[in-house]
Amino acid sequence: MTLPSIPPSLAPSRPSRRAVRGTALAVLLVGVLLLANSAVSGVAPGPSAAPADDASVPYGYSVDIEQRINTSNPDTEPIPSDAEVTVVANQGFFPSDENAELVAITRNGTLVYHNNTYGVYFDVDPVPGTRYTVEYLASEQLSDCEQFDAQWCTRNVLERVNLSTGEVERLYAETTPKITATRWHDADRVNDTHVALADIHRDSVRIVDLERGETTWEWNATQIYTHAGESRPQDWTHVNDVEVLDDGTLMLSMRNMDEVVFVRPGVGYLRGRTLGDAGDHDVLYEQHNPDYVPESRGGPAVLVGDSENNRVVEYHREGGEWVRAWEWTDPRLQWPRDADRLPDGRTLVVDSHGDRVVEVSPNGTVAWAVEVGMPYDVERLGTGDESATGHATDTAQEGRVVDAGPAGRVLLFLKRALPSKVVNGALFSTGAVGAEWFGFADLLVAVVLLVTVAAWLVVEYRWAAWSLSGLARGAYRRARGSR
Repeated sequence: MTLPSIPPSLAPSRPSRRAVRGTALAVLLVGVLLLANSAVSGVAPGPSAAPADDASVPYGYSVDIEQRINTSNPDTEPIPSDAEVTVVANQGFFPSDENAELVAITRNGTLVYHNNTYGVYFDVDPVPGTRYTVEYLASEQLSDCEQFDAQWCTRNVLERVNLSTGEVERLYAETTPKITATRWHDADRVNDTHVALADIHRDSVRIVDLERGETTWEWNATQIYTHAGESRPQDWTHVNDVEVLDDGTLMLSMRNMDEVVFVRPGVGYLRGRTLGDAGDHDVLYEQHNPDYVPESRGGPAVLVGDSENNRVVEYHREGGEWVRAWEWTDPRLQWPRDADRLPDGRTLVVDSHGDRVVEVSPNGTVAWAVEVGMPYDVERLGTGDESATGHATDTAQEGRVVDAGPAGRVLLFLKRALPSKVVNGALFSTGAVGAEWFGFADLLVAVVLLVTVAAWLVVEYRWAAWSLSGLARGAYRRARGSR
């Protein structure tokens, strides 16, 4: 049986070379313009909402907070609601070792403290009984480290600063080998003289006597986890957070294990209380900075930045199990690494790759935001340490996502579809080479540009009068003809 032929007028025509080249050039031009616009209008390392008269605040200099917010007695009077002070620890990027900051910002965006003495800032906590004093963890890279027989090492410091005077006091310091896998991320007060340290280098949590400079107690992750090989791998657990609970229990964030575990000195690992399970990314995926809410404030509950899932999530303890009670995300949220529940029920969120700090209402709407490059930790002064005065969510409100229109829904779909560790790794890498402005949407544009260039090259190659196979056939014919 012979099939009828398709008339030439109805046969699909191949696009002309001019059309293909014009389309490719248009895509490349639009993509380059979009990336250029992001680069020009990208987020600066400091808070972008700061008024012009604060833009020249020198590094390490403290603007008079009392003058700024016009209070008369900081020792007894609460901070006015219209002049809240938010302190942000900014991580910066390695290997550039630049753009890290500790900043304090009022609600209207006024910059009242700024310091970039160190290459990296991680944890920041308010000091109880003070108005404008905080303690923070920071680190700097050192060279020619003879004690480790290495070119590079890290000095980790725990310091206290009075934001209103700029006075800094060093409380503790310790040098660790290498750089990226040894920097401490969190410390929490046990009492006036002791702190608990999450020691990433040693995969442990330690209680340190600050007056004597000695470790008085230590628990190591090898007591509950096993690793392949004889030696412990570098950056094995990445224990990035420790919180001292009211009964002395320590809550630890074992990032690389996707778990939040509970350990009590003198007792050990509390097996039945673990939140998450290694590899179960539906619960947690490389989380940061979990906060514990006790039963007296609606718990037991844990509020945590579920970083690689690009969401903030709250779990409640019900019937011996952890049950998800509330979560939040929006199209811009990328790699959240801190979430603090405020007394009014709102949640203060660090959006690390979104380059901002946002205050989220219980219904999911953003009540306040300030843009800060690569933030790691945040504290609202006057509300206690982390979520110390916040309450657990009253009722299940799972899946709080503000509808941002078609474009926002597309971005959320792509974020869920693409491997988050690859995306966040790419964004961190671009920041490390100085492109802090490069965000998720820019990454999508860059991928489209690369695919367009690759497809164009393939088409041009097939159109070319020569090809590798053609050259091979010609060489073969010439070889045969010369015989």
